[in-house]
Amino acid sequence: MAKGPQVDFLVVGAGVAGLRTAVELARFGDVLVVTKESLGESNTHYAQGGIAVAMDGDQDIALHLDDTVKAGDGLVDRRAAEALVSEGPLRVAELIEWGANFDREAGSEGEAGIGHFLRTREGAHSLARILHARGDATGAEISRALLTFARVHKRIRFSEWTRVSGLVVADGRVIGADLAGAEPPRSKSGPAGQAPHRSHVRVAARSVLIASGGAGQVFSDTTNPSVATGDGIALAATVGAELADMEFYQFHPTAFALEGAPRFLISEALRGEGAWLRNDRGERFMERYHPLLELAPRDVVARAIAHESMADPTDAQSPPRPVYLDMRQVRNIDVPARFPGISAFLANYGLDLRHDLIPVRPAAHYLMGGIRTDLVGRTAVKGLYAAGEAACTGLHGANRLASNSLLEGLVFGARAARSMLSDSLPLVPVEPPGPAPPTLAARETRRVQELITGLQASMWAHAGLLREETLMRQGLADQQACQSALAEIAAQRRSSRRLSEAQSLCFIARAILVAALARTESRGAHFRNDFPRRDDANFLKHSALGGEGQVRFEAW
Repeated sequence: MAKGPQVDFLVVGAGVAGLRTAVELARFGDVLVVTKESLGESNTHYAQGGIAVAMDGDQDIALHLDDTVKAGDGLVDRRAAEALVSEGPLRVAELIEWGANFDREAGSEGEAGIGHFLRTREGAHSLARILHARGDATGAEISRALLTFARVHKRIRFSEWTRVSGLVVADGRVIGADLAGAEPPRSKSGPAGQAPHRSHVRVAARSVLIASGGAGQVFSDTTNPSVATGDGIALAATVGAELADMEFYQFHPTAFALEGAPRFLISEALRGEGAWLRNDRGERFMERYHPLLELAPRDVVARAIAHESMADPTDAQSPPRPVYLDMRQVRNIDVPARFPGISAFLANYGLDLRHDLIPVRPAAHYLMGGIRTDLVGRTAVKGLYAAGEAACTGLHGANRLASNSLLEGLVFGARAARSMLSDSLPLVPVEPPGPAPPTLAARETRRVQELITGLQASMWAHAGLLREETLMRQGLADQQACQSALAEIAAQRRSSRRLSEAQSLCFIARAILVAALARTESRGAHFRNDFPRRDDANFLKHSALGGEGQVRFEAW
């Protein structure tokens, strides 16, 4: 039988981590980057806030390390944090050399050197070290620069509108992947992934990197794009990779909260420039919660907003009261020029940052947990690596420091590439796959979407910002019902991208719930009403979830 196509390295995901890995790998081998939508459609592209980097030498690096450790509420792996802050300046300098354009101080546009870039401060940072691009389009600019650099590289190929339907394993090692391609949809209306399949191939690879991002779509309220369904994390787990810290999902404090509008991210950078938070009585309330006020760690600010929005603070299910972001008192900057993307979005709803209170509320934003890796991207499965939001090195602990995620992708993407190269695994030919399964019928497709919507609502209600056992047990029951319904549909031996995403989301939901139930304390982004205190005696440890589905806690 004929052998299938081969490539040295397969990278799943085209965000900052995947692209940075691909660029490093391409110096020594051929790379195929697959992404299930168009290039640039990733969590990276939508990142507004900025990229944190210590630019002023050893003292600045030490402060960045300290801020990262403090924000993580006791669970940051210090070795991972040291790698991030010490290697970060070099990775950002490389990015600038490759064409990334960050905002500069007024009057320094023509001058060389990283010190002339405009730096701002965000939550839980001790000083201004955040770089931005076009005000609030930092992720888009980083994506543009990396894509432009990668596209001209002769050893990097891209496959858009392609999902990984399975990993190929032989003798305990990942040796390739099954790829399902689809024509781009003619319209972005309706659920993603309903285009007919055009290809079904099995690709052999010396090693595979998962850099497919997080899983914010498991919640009904999220700042994440539709692609963030946790596919890569679920795929890795199915072949034996261990997951870690899945209970720690960061809820960004300030997503747009107008009825009927998307949960558009209102960047933390606004609070860095002096914006206040007010309740429906007009009170600036953060002084009651943290000495850093609006610049407290994200988990603190998000819970404060949740508390202020409760009509009855003793009832987590009470109808919400509005909370607002107030930038009207900020007079030292040109607000529309500093935040052009946010200003343009708000204008669609008749709102102006300079004159109006902006309704906000928390939304699922970033997964601190994921596929457990070492500090150079290796998972528990030979031949399988992970980087970026899909991975968990312990870098973020229980709560990620603002603007560390883009830097993480650069630093740990390069690190993962170096370990993939040094491991130098041989290429093992793979047999072609069987025929592609037929596409799911329209009725079943509608049913899949209904199941996803129900799961998202359940996870928001039962495993969101404020948790307790009775709520999470109900969430687990809902997840099990969803899983059973999806199994019935899958038994028809038909396939679709949306069915695959539903299965991934259902898997992620269970991982979050069982880990959150097992951690009977409150720490960072994981807050339990029934266990409201941090318990270092029992839980100064990371959660680990293996193939048996049981949670254990380990000190790293």
